[in-house]
Amino acid sequence: MKKTLMTVLVGGAMSTLNAQDLPKPSPPGHVEQSVGLTKVSIDYSRPSQRGRKVFGELVPFDAVWRTGANQCTRISFDGPVQFGGKDVPAGTYALFTIPGLKEWTFILNRNTELWGAYDYKKEDDLLRVDAEPATCGPIETFTIDLADVKDDGAVLQLRWENTCVGVAIHADATEQGLANIQEALAKPDADFRVYNNSANFYLDRGMNAEQALEWARKSVSMEKKYWNLHTLARAQAANNMMKDAVKSAEESMALAQEAGETGYVKKNKDAIEQWSMDR
Repeated sequence: MKKTLMTVLVGGAMSTLNAQDLPKPSPPGHVEQSVGLTKVSIDYSRPSQRGRKVFGELVPFDAVWRTGANQCTRISFDGPVQFGGKDVPAGTYALFTIPGLKEWTFILNRNTELWGAYDYKKEDDLLRVDAEPATCGPIETFTIDLADVKDDGAVLQLRWENTCVGVAIHADATEQGLANIQEALAKPDADFRVYNNSANFYLDRGMNAEQALEWARKSVSMEKKYWNLHTLARAQAANNMMKDAVKSAEESMALAQEAGETGYVKKNKDAIEQWSMDR
């Protein structure tokens, strides 16, 4: 019994000693980005060109591609999104593509356990979206990123060799943002920052300018800063109170100059010029 146990222990130790941690030809990559209030994450493997002709040869045209190497590429959304204009529930999906000379197809597939695209089945597709490729590069190593992140949108972009292709992702944060505002304002310790952020959210989305003005005034009354004075100026302008907006922006600019915040100095200066013309 002791001999058998010793054999197992020695064998396990030798197995551990012989384990190798070596660089992978196509190392794993991970991309994570907040789009609106939704987290988008991508796990994939990154093959390199190594002097080969990629699209049309190594990666054939008009055939389903794993969109990387090794296990299928997986994309996760922790909230509902629109992918290429089509609704996608929160969850994790396999990301496949069909490369083409003039058109690519992006595929979200429900089977995330595939190794490559060998057992891919079209009936497991959630959706397909077409996209037009563009010339870029040269890009030695296959790269997926989330570009043009703005407001509630981003572009899922694939780049390799001299080809770039992308599809838009939209995650509307309005409903969740409104819920977050109500929750924050309901707290007894809601401070001037909460009111300022709430006002900015409304102003950025063109929502209820009167409510934004009320919150902006509340923020400034609690504690006056160059940045919440600028919010107040924006709210006043949104309510066609141009004379008041110019006055608030001038006060904001003076405080920003004292603080050395050149960005806010310029923002206020530009706003004053515009609002002075509109009076």
